[in-house]
Amino acid sequence: MSVKSRVLAVSNQKGGVGKTTTAINLGTALAAIGQRVLIVDMDPQGNASTGLGVPRETRRVTIYDVIVDGRPVQEAAVATQVPGLHIIPADADMSGVEIELSQADRRSYRLSDALHAPPVGSAAPYDYVLIDCPPSLNLLTLNAMAAADAVLVPLQCEFFALEGLTQLMKTIEMVRQSLNPKLEIQGLVLTMYDRRNALSGQVEADVRAHFGDKVYDAVIPRNVRVSEAPSFGKPALIYDLKCAGSQAYLRLAREVVARERTRLQVA
Repeated sequence: MSVKSRVLAVSNQKGGVGKTTTAINLGTALAAIGQRVLIVDMDPQGNASTGLGVPRETRRVTIYDVIVDGRPVQEAAVATQVPGLHIIPADADMSGVEIELSQADRRSYRLSDALHAPPVGSAAPYDYVLIDCPPSLNLLTLNAMAAADAVLVPLQCEFFALEGLTQLMKTIEMVRQSLNPKLEIQGLVLTMYDRRNALSGQVEADVRAHFGDKVYDAVIPRNVRVSEAPSFGKPALIYDLKCAGSQAYLRLAREVVARERTRLQVA
């Protein structure tokens, strides 16, 4: 892998906030604007793999094989229907990782070691690696955060979202202190936004007041076409490019790239 890859953990310990949807569609949108992208499916449910059209029966080498057996990233990464976008799929075997690695050396760094290993052969490097984390704090999430440069947080516009966010911030701080001192918050993206609902506006105002410019300008609306797309094994941008959700993810991708350029200039 390229040392220039920017590794982002897409994480929220609360389920149902649009985390996998964001990983799939942000990855697709980044590829659409010319970035080389790898999605790492770290959720045993394998929803990111399904949503990108990778059938379960074809997942011969998965992230389980990378983390547990040390298989190279390039061997596990498969091309998707989106040019420039690859995915390392997951399957139910991931559920046993915590037990199987209980006595392993560097058990929290297995993903980091794999992503930062020298590339095998002439495999193309990636500009962005997006890690779709499970919706809980376990060894898989810790591996993702130990490997990441930053965390991208999808945040559903509803009352309990802020409560879950508080817990996530504590987790990030714990990881900084114990596993990965460079870990930072890349940004927060508001998802499932309903302009007809006063609560969405109130949550947005509260989050922006508290986190300031860490919150992306792009807001992902609640959108039927985005919800339908995974059942067809397609990202929303392939399923319906012109829908409001697809256009919002394109805006988010441009904003992510712009922030990265600014970060590099400051550095």
